[in-house]
Amino acid sequence: MDIMTQRPIRSVITGTGSALPRNKISNDEISKRVDTSDAWIQERTGIKFRHIAEADETTASLGASAAQKAMDAAGLINQDIDLIIVATATPDQTFPATATKIQHLLGIKQGAAFDVAAVCSGFVYAIGVADSMLKNGMAKHALVIGAETFSRILDWEDRTTAVLFGDGAGAIILSAMGTDDTQYPHADILANKLRSDGAHNALLYVDGGVSTTGTVGKLRMQGREVFRHAVTNLASVLSEALAIAQLQPADVNWIVPHQANARILDATAKKLGLDRNNIVVTVDQHANTSAASVPLALDVAVRDGRIKRGQIIALEAMGGGFTWGASILRY
Repeated sequence: MDIMTQRPIRSVITGTGSALPRNKISNDEISKRVDTSDAWIQERTGIKFRHIAEADETTASLGASAAQKAMDAAGLINQDIDLIIVATATPDQTFPATATKIQHLLGIKQGAAFDVAAVCSGFVYAIGVADSMLKNGMAKHALVIGAETFSRILDWEDRTTAVLFGDGAGAIILSAMGTDDTQYPHADILANKLRSDGAHNALLYVDGGVSTTGTVGKLRMQGREVFRHAVTNLASVLSEALAIAQLQPADVNWIVPHQANARILDATAKKLGLDRNNIVVTVDQHANTSAASVPLALDVAVRDGRIKRGQIIALEAMGGGFTWGASILRY
């Protein structure tokens, strides 16, 4: 049925995918470059490894690889995709949008492609945008991608930030489904809640920009303050999203959080009274991949069988500036 003649009422995740750079680096290897140690990093962050992009690996190439895997999982081809939204803080170029580069790499000619900039919250923001567009009949199959090469903006002289981040990409296919579809019964994006507060710019930011310094700049962060805000904001926005979906924390089968720091994950779970065994954790293997971290973790949990059809999934993230948000879905 023509998508424009009957408004879809559900946005369903029909495929997931992820991609990591070839170069996987341990804490011991990092300690040869930065004044740190494996014990210091693991104790404070839970991180053991991260992937760092080589010269021939970019945000677009990683994003396209993750997107192709998501399309394959959904059983779709390039002619099926009519919307591409890429969440990234590390685009290939100032313009055009990295989404248009991924569109070209995948051989997609139709539809629209654009980027969303909300740093680590970007993927959750992108889901909110895509969900709204699908439910308003503007597209049938959306590629929603989080892709980053954060290693390009790290100050390798600053051990408090350099050890925290990695590169990677994750993607989902979000498809519009009508009430008569029986392939994915009851699956839907149940709630999206997005927040921001620009007053906290100085706590987590990049000290460069086109209209200010004319340079890319490097990442700067006041870790303790970010930690404090993250625990409060993530618990709050997740509670708000659950209320919109008319659900309780106990109804959630899996939380797929932004993989910033194992201590933040633990503290947020405790604040909400959640069992840590129901939280998907990949920060130990990937470090903080910013907008890529939620879809990367989601793909891992889908492919290893933890996340199953019909389960309630909560996605949540907080990024610099600050931005934060949560999405509740029935997978």
